[in-house]
Amino acid sequence: MANALETLTSGSFSIGVELPLDNDWTPAGQAARQRDGRLPGEPDLAHHDELARLADRSGFRALWVRDVPLYDPQFGDAAQVFEAFSYLGYLAGITDRILLGTAAIVLPIRDPLLTLKAANTLDHLSNGRLLLGVASGDRPVEYPIFGRDFENRGVNFRTQVSMLRDGASHLPSGVTLLPRTRGALPLLVAGLAQQTANWVGQHMDGWLAYPGTPEDHVRRSGLWRGVAGNKPYITFIHLDLLANPDAPMQRHRFGGAVGRNGLVAELHAMREAGVNHIGLHFRRNQRPVKDAMEEIAAYVLPHFHTPPAATRS
Repeated sequence: MANALETLTSGSFSIGVELPLDNDWTPAGQAARQRDGRLPGEPDLAHHDELARLADRSGFRALWVRDVPLYDPQFGDAAQVFEAFSYLGYLAGITDRILLGTAAIVLPIRDPLLTLKAANTLDHLSNGRLLLGVASGDRPVEYPIFGRDFENRGVNFRTQVSMLRDGASHLPSGVTLLPRTRGALPLLVAGLAQQTANWVGQHMDGWLAYPGTPEDHVRRSGLWRGVAGNKPYITFIHLDLLANPDAPMQRHRFGGAVGRNGLVAELHAMREAGVNHIGLHFRRNQRPVKDAMEEIAAYVLPHFHTPPAATRS
């Protein structure tokens, strides 16, 4: 049986979605947020479970969540609101095949053994669908609140990765962490996490690269291949899927507005640039997210997806 990372890259390229599945960054979304009394960057979660099930049924390869434990108005983004591991545990129970990824867990502000226990638990309950993306974090306000030092987050990150790889060896004799790790959990890194490129290429199983154009990814994936060989290269795009299927790409920061035919061309260019998986981010999508997901499932996914291999049992 294939593991989660092999399933993600089956066919050399795949497409997933990044949560929250809401268009709260559009003018209509902002108006709805103000009407509902939500904070800036706090999405509407009324249909979150319905849309997650739609992604699963429609053949998207992965659902990605972020780790934002505290709302900082300086950033103004609550991500998917729910705590990452708890939420993925819920999503594991209402979906069947779709992979469940973190992009990414901020290791230095968490207890490493509890992180390992949460990851093992989720991997067991999801039947091996977890993709564990990790990061050093970039929100300084969080660290003192959790009793951590922001300036030492790079050293802390390396220590935590070691614990995730071999947590049992750090426990006293006779003490066991359950559930046990089933094989090696796929560890993906967001950015460089305060490490050198060589360290990341040697110790991590894949790279969560920041959004960019195909030309950006040619350069970045080349750097990644130079230190990591054929390990997966993953990125995201902030998408506004236009109603006109032939609308050309109009680029904006981290993505663009485009019709479905232009999206197919963009994704082909991403694959040629060395991208193995791309997560679609819909918070700037002017149309209802459900409509965009259904259109992509019908007209875009068939260009790229072969039936995924089963995850390990």
